[in-house]
Amino acid sequence: MRIAVTGANGVLGQAVRRRLSGRHEIVPLTRDDADVTDRAAVHAAIRRTDPEAVIHCAAFTDVDGSEIQPDLAQRVNALGARNIALACAATGASMLYMGTDYVFDGEKGAPYDEFDRPHPLNLYGRSKLAGEICVRSLLPAHYIVRTSWLYGHGGRNFVQSVLRQAREGGPLRVVNDQVGSPTYAADLAEAIEMLLGSEAFGTYHVTNAGECTWYQFACAILEHAGWSEVEVVPIDSDELDRRAVRPSYSVLRNFIFQETFGFALRPWTAALSAYLLEERARGTLRV
Repeated sequence: MRIAVTGANGVLGQAVRRRLSGRHEIVPLTRDDADVTDRAAVHAAIRRTDPEAVIHCAAFTDVDGSEIQPDLAQRVNALGARNIALACAATGASMLYMGTDYVFDGEKGAPYDEFDRPHPLNLYGRSKLAGEICVRSLLPAHYIVRTSWLYGHGGRNFVQSVLRQAREGGPLRVVNDQVGSPTYAADLAEAIEMLLGSEAFGTYHVTNAGECTWYQFACAILEHAGWSEVEVVPIDSDELDRRAVRPSYSVLRNFIFQETFGFALRPWTAALSAYLLEERARGTLRV
């Protein structure tokens, strides 16, 4: 299968390319190849590469920055998804759109499944939900994959941030009143491959199993990296000067994915351990 990947140099884009390259023809699309906000450029790129499927990883993911630049967030996350969906509809390609746990408000107090009604608290979540709506309305052959707290090789992420701050001496002050499911990009890429080969179109939640707070995640990172002596201080969200409100509980229940494939991603603690071991093997883990 020929698969185009937007946002090909991001954490997920790189993970998808590594996972699928041996079995599929992967066409990476960076911003230089096709700015997703430029409808004509997107259509030209999709026509030129003629993929059977497009994995749309490109996004404006700065949650606080979205409050400052709402039009940019909407252009990239909503209109960008619309442009990709229209191009796929014109060429007969299917599309996989990456969504987020931030489409929910956190008030449920239990894991959100795919049937729960979205209610985003911030502009980033609203822009990503708008992207979902565009894809659903324009392209029947679509997958919408919501995930959360993503990290992986080759890009900035929370794991690397925690280790960098530990190297700088700590202590670390980390939020302890937001709960989610850390998700390793390599595991998510495996699930994406399963979806693309299924034609079981629809909306899916895909995360590593289990839940924790950002504080608990940070403690686990340092423990697995052998730096458990570094002090980590739990704080409340309102102690940080952030423009965007985050959901207090955004755990995603992978209900439809597990019902469809009979498969669950491994626990987030096991995935984190595997990621750090792989970083050591690559020589990119500096502790």
